[in-house]
Order: sequence, then structure tokens, then C-alpha cells
Amino acid sequence: MGTDIVVQTALMEGIEVVAAADAIPENVAAACRIAGASVREPRSAQGCAEVDRCIAQGRLATTASFADVCGARDVDVVIDATGNPNVGTEVALATIAAGKPIVMMNVEADVTIGPYLAAQADAAGVVYTLGAGDEPSATMELVDFVRGLGYPIVAAGKGKNNPFRIDATPDHYRDEARRRNMNPRMLVEFVDGSKTMVEMTALANATGMVPDIPGMHGPDAPLASLHAVLCPREDGGLLTRKGVVDFTVAKGVAPGVFVVAEMRHPRLRERMNDLALGEGPYYTFYRPYHLTSLEVPLSAASAVLFGRGHMRPLPVPSAEVGAVAKRDLAPGEVLDAIGEYSYRGFALSRGDALASNALPLGLAQGAKVTRRIGKGERLTYANCAPDERLAVVQVRRRQDAALRAAPH
Repeated sequence: MGTDIVVQTALMEGIEVVAAADAIPENVAAACRIAGASVREPRSAQGCAEVDRCIAQGRLATTASFADVCGARDVDVVIDATGNPNVGTEVALATIAAGKPIVMMNVEADVTIGPYLAAQADAAGVVYTLGAGDEPSATMELVDFVRGLGYPIVAAGKGKNNPFRIDATPDHYRDEARRRNMNPRMLVEFVDGSKTMVEMTALANATGMVPDIPGMHGPDAPLASLHAVLCPREDGGLLTRKGVVDFTVAKGVAPGVFVVAEMRHPRLRERMNDLALGEGPYYTFYRPYHLTSLEVPLSAASAVLFGRGHMRPLPVPSAEVGAVAKRDLAPGEVLDAIGEYSYRGFALSRGDALASNALPLGLAQGAKVTRRIGKGERLTYANCAPDERLAVVQVRRRQDAALRAAPH
């Protein structure tokens, strides 16, 4: 995705990638080769001062340290494209401390500590925003549109664009990942459903909506029948309540996003029927695409030029991403990363998460198993101990304490 941003910004006026951090700096040089001659020539730099010198010389400063990019004087805005909750925490905090807006493609970090990061950004007078182009922000555009017109939202979500295989591991997806120029771990995060759970939780926390049931319904509902499936049970649908996030595995919806809204007034339904949109009272509003990383530079520009973000969590989250074991886990094991071998993400309402003592997905990597966990069982604070040395764990502790201290 970082490569996509380098290529995309080369086509845009008034915005440039001037510095990039990667644990493997050669990845930045490879991205520049793919982008072609229209991007700055990469040059290695160490320290903020050297990054600034490279930028002044018209070069793209490359470094292994995100701190060198976040603290550089001539960097206006930082984008986190790592997908690692702990790294995303550190990048966001360093960017905010440097007085710069932060664009988070790292939805995994946002669903874990987004309210805390947004509050820190507010205190610093900078923008905290999720990136345009991902499903949460693309759906948010529809949510704002429908809410602006005054129609109650019944459900909002996305089409899942990969097979849903909850036991997927990288071993079975290396060839496909190579063909698609993807990291196998990231591909598995999509396939095993973790990414869908993360994205829909981010949408929930930005809107106040919730998963209707743990894990959501995820029906095989084509576009034409979304409004008849993701509606209340008393009207023939699946839902026990209105105002939920969910997804469909039916072909033809992905890569799009949707909102199912309710329109009860007979005059409105008459108009919708005249427009060939159905008799109601439930209607599907649909955006047929999201352009992932290609749209993200728009969030960077909006943050710098207008001081506006595309999407951010509310102060109190309404949902949580927990985790479910992909295999039997023994005491003493140290958990691997999202999209690998040990666990997958699982969306819950905040109430369900608190009641079950759920371990947040973003705290799972590096956590130690303290009790036996069977395949299919949930990870909790009772059977796992997160690594208290990690920044994301420490920040989550502070966020939890602030939420407990806040008025109801």
C-alpha cells in the first residue's frame, strides 16, 4: 500500500512523498522504480536533520526509523501504512507529538486505541483521521449522506471480496500473495475474516452502530436483496435491532459498500418507487467501489489544506474486535501476528466484549497464553496476558482507565 501511495501521488498536483520509513529501506527504492521517473530519487538518510537536507535537495529521504520521518521539519503530514497495531501506535504518537496530522491506514490500531489517539490529536490541535478509500471511510460517506437526509440507518457494511475461510494460514496463500504482490500475512488477514471484523468495528466506533451478534451475520445476500435480509426479523430479515454493521459474502457486492436505510413516509416511498428503487420501507444505498490506498492522498491533502479528516472514532467506542483461536493453544505460547497461525479477529459489541473479558485483537500479538485455549474459543484477559512492554498495550490501559472514569 505504501508503494501504491508513491505511485498515486506521482499523478497528483500539489502533493509529494518526500520521506518514507521502512524496516527494509530497499522497499522504498523498489516503490520508486515502480512509480517511474516522475517521483523523487530516493536517498538514504539518518536523523531528522538529514531527512530535511534530502528533502531540500529534491530527494526522497529513505530511513529505517519512522521517528526520522515524523520529526522532520519539511514533512507536513504522515501516513501509517503498516497494519501493525503496536507500530501504528508509536507512529501516531510520534506524529502527534511533532504537531503533524496523522492519516491512519492502520485500522487495526484504530479499533484498539482510536479514541485515545483522536483525543491526543485534539489536544495537540492536529487532525487524526482514517484514510479515504478503505471500506470504513467509503461506507462513512454513505452514512453521512443518509443521515443528512434524515433516514434511520438499519445496517451498514461491505461486500467481502475474498473467500471466507476462518482457518486460513499463510502456508496456503503464499503463491496467491506472490501473484497479487501482497504480503501473505496480510492476504490471510482478509481471507480469515479478521480484516472485515476490524473494518466494520472501525465503522461502528465512528457511527455508534454495533454488530448485531458476535461475529456479525455475514449472510450470502446479493445486492438486490440486501434490504430484505439486513432488516429486522419482524420484517423477514436477520436483525434483532436496527443500527448495525455487517457484511455480505455474496458475489457482486464487493468491492462496494452499502447502507440499508428506512423510509416510512408514503410520499418518500412513492418517489423512491418512481425512481425504480423499490417499494420500501427499506432501501439499499450502494457505492460500487473503494479504491483503497489510491484515495489515501486525498485524506493527507484534506488534513493539511483544510484541517479536516474523513473519519475518526467517537470518544466512547461501541464495538470491539476480539479474537478466536484458530488452533489449540497451550500455556506458555507467545501469540503471533494477525493473519498468521494462532487466532483470527472477531467483532463484538462493546457490551459483549466487556461481559466476556475479551482480549482486544490489537493486543494479541506478543501476548502469552496463560491457560489452555481450545480451537474456536475466544481469547480473553483470563487466558492471555498481553505484553505490557508494548506501546499499544500501555495506551490501551490508559484509554480503558479514561473510559471508566468518564461520566456514563
